[in-house]
Amino acid sequence: MKFRVERDALAEAVAWTAKSLPNRPSVPVLAGVMLRVTDGSLQVSGFDYEVSSQVTVEVQGDADGAALVSGRLLAEITKALPAKPVDIAAVGAHLELVCGSARFTLPTMPVEDYPTLPEMPESAGTVDAAAFAAAVAQVAIAASRDETLPMMTGVRVELSGGTLAMLATDRYRLALREMEWNPDDPEISINALVPARTLNDTAKTLGPLGGQVTLALSQGAAGEGMIGFSGGTRRTTSRLLDGANYPPVRSLFPASHNADARVAVSTLIEVVKRVALVAERTTPVLLSFSADGLVVEAGGTEEARASEAMEATFTGEPLTIGFNPQYLIDGLANLGAQFAVLQFVDAFKPAVISPAGEDGELIGGYRYLIMPIRVSR
Repeated sequence: MKFRVERDALAEAVAWTAKSLPNRPSVPVLAGVMLRVTDGSLQVSGFDYEVSSQVTVEVQGDADGAALVSGRLLAEITKALPAKPVDIAAVGAHLELVCGSARFTLPTMPVEDYPTLPEMPESAGTVDAAAFAAAVAQVAIAASRDETLPMMTGVRVELSGGTLAMLATDRYRLALREMEWNPDDPEISINALVPARTLNDTAKTLGPLGGQVTLALSQGAAGEGMIGFSGGTRRTTSRLLDGANYPPVRSLFPASHNADARVAVSTLIEVVKRVALVAERTTPVLLSFSADGLVVEAGGTEEARASEAMEATFTGEPLTIGFNPQYLIDGLANLGAQFAVLQFVDAFKPAVISPAGEDGELIGGYRYLIMPIRVSR
C-alpha cells in the first residue's frame, strides 16, 4: 500500500474514525483504524463490534493495499503534521508516514485479525442533515449517562409516516423533538432505541456536511437490531439498545396547564448561572413568578444567598417552583429560540419548556419537560 493525500483530509478522516474507538478494547486490533486503498480511494474504518465508522478520501494511489495502525496515535500525529501533502506507505510490519521533513514509522497490526465491518442496513429514508443535527442535540442532552440503566442512555427514534420523532429521558427531564423527513415507505411505523452518544456524535459530524442524511434500519431480536447513517463520504452503523420495555414517557406531558410564563432565553440563562453560584450541587434554584415578573433565588451553605429579578410575562396564580439549575440551563440553551414559554400545573408537577416567538406563540416541534425539586420555605 502506497499513496499521497492532503494533510487536512487525512487528519479529519482519522480523527472522526478514531473518536468512536474504545478506550479499553477487548482485543488490541479494535484500537486500530484500517487504512485501505483501492482505485485512488482511501477508506478509513473503525469498528468495536458495537459501532462502525467509515469515511472515504480521494488520494493519489501508487499501490493498493491495507494496513491497520493505532487509531488514537495516528489521529494525534496527523493533527500535528505541517500543512503539506502526506506520503504513506506500508513497509513490512510498519507504516511509514512522511510529511515535509517530518517522518514517522508506526508498527502495524495483522489486517487478517480485524473484524469485517457490518453492511449498511436497508434504507428507511432521508432527512436534512443540518436540521437532523440540531434536533439530535436538543434531545440527546436529556439522555442518562448512567450505564447501569442502558435503556435510559438511548434516544428513542420513532418513524411514523412523514414524521420523525426523538425522545430521551434520564427520569429527571424529558426531551421530545418532532420533525419532517422523507421516508422510503410512506406507511412506515418503526421505533428504535439508539445509543445517545453515538447518535449525537454522528449527527454532529454529518450536520455541517449539508445535504441529506440517509437513515437505514434493520430490526433484529431484542437488542440485535442495527441503525445506519450515511452522508457525503461518511457512514456509521450502531447496534440498537433493547427498547422493548421503554416506558411510555409521552404520557408525562400534562394535558393542560394552570399557569404559563414567557421569558427571554438568554437573560434567564445568565440569571440562573449567576444565582446558582451560591448553590451546592443538589440545591435547586427557586423561580418565583407573579404579575410583577420573575425572581430567581438560591441558598447555599453558611447562609450564602443570591436573588435576582427579571422581566417575565406571567399568567396564572403566583407560583414558586424549584429546579436543578443545570437541567434548567440545558433545556433553555437548546431551544433554538429567543423566547421560551414555561407551562405549569403546580409547584409539584413537571413543567414544560417550549420555544416561542416574540408574540409568545409556541414554535412547534420541541418540548422539554423538567421535574421540580420540592423545597420547604
